Amino acid sequence: MRVLLSTYGSRGDVEPLVALAVRLRELGAEVRVCAPPDEDFARRLAGVGVPLVPVGPSARALTKSGAAPSSLPRRAAELIAGQFETVTAAAEGCDVLVATGMMPAAAGALSVAEKLGIRSVSVTFQQLTLPAPHRPPLAYPGRPFPPEVTDNRVLWDLDARSVNALFGEALNTNRASFGLPPVDDVRDYVVGDRPWLATDPALDPWRETPDLDVVQTGAWTLPDERPLPADLVAFLDAGTPPVYVGFGSMPMGAAEDAAQVAIEAIRAQGRRALVGRGWADLALIDGQDDCFAVGEANHQALFGRVAAVVHHGGAGTTTTATRAGAPQVVVPQATDQPYWAARVADLGIGVAHDGPAPAFESLSAALRTALTPEVRVRAREVAATVRTDGTTVAAKLLLDMVGQEGAPRSG
Repeated sequence: MRVLLSTYGSRGDVEPLVALAVRLRELGAEVRVCAPPDEDFARRLAGVGVPLVPVGPSARALTKSGAAPSSLPRRAAELIAGQFETVTAAAEGCDVLVATGMMPAAAGALSVAEKLGIRSVSVTFQQLTLPAPHRPPLAYPGRPFPPEVTDNRVLWDLDARSVNALFGEALNTNRASFGLPPVDDVRDYVVGDRPWLATDPALDPWRETPDLDVVQTGAWTLPDERPLPADLVAFLDAGTPPVYVGFGSMPMGAAEDAAQVAIEAIRAQGRRALVGRGWADLALIDGQDDCFAVGEANHQALFGRVAAVVHHGGAGTTTTATRAGAPQVVVPQATDQPYWAARVADLGIGVAHDGPAPAFESLSAALRTALTPEVRVRAREVAATVRTDGTTVAAKLLLDMVGQEGAPRSG
């Protein structure tokens, strides 16, 4: 079986595909991954022996560019065109295509699978893009919903119109060049009738809806056997467990201020600080030996050795911290991150910070709560319920799909 895993997005969109790729190869499949050409993605995939087919511009550069919302249709058109060009070549000879990441990129990849007549499945790593009558959709930048509209079904209709306005013309232009019919509803085309939700049911329970047959596989994580760097181990061994702070792929415009606030708030709790540089390039604020800065590291091993994790609320980081039993302070920056912050608070395993720019007082208050023995105990209880078989479930579903006769599209 030959499988193409296709995405465009940040580290949180790529890392789950690394995990699934490894599991598929263990089951005898040939796997390649289409993803942005960023060096850290290429290095990560090379480390597990999975070929990367680079597509589109650097995701890190695009994230840090601060482009205006008005440029979204143009950037989406470029992403879609890149998908048609690159994914078409990469998917030749494949039996199934897995599409995820930004919606316009997923729409392009699924169109390629349709053209080539191969099976495909649409996957999301957070449920907020799946239409559900019990909650509203996320608004796209520059396209807020009318404040007087509160009916969720109406809001989902408005969301579909926004998606069509942003991505429909570019998608259908490329589809026409491939001899494919136009898509009337881009969002419904990407979601399909049976999308996969690759999140943990304890952390992210899916509530059944009448219009979607959602397959929740569990989160796609890879057991990380990489040793922690020697200098990091030395810092961890030199004192009490530190508080980790990092914002992953978030650019954090005022990175210097964010680092200073975080370090001072951590010190105010009598704790040492461990700063994850991330795409924001967070750095230390002085030369004191109670702080340490770390780049790429094994979070599975690291989070098991810290007193708490302060982070942005990406799906991957939230899941890793939850599995490690580490209390969390989530400082959401955008998109689905407020949702993950709320889930952490609802489960009692940490604190949802109010707003994306923490002040010394607000972060100190959140840390005081997160560092209590009660939260630590609860975090360990929830950690024991988190599943570890997500990639196995997904890989076996793909194997079954290829073995079945019938329509090419699963999602």
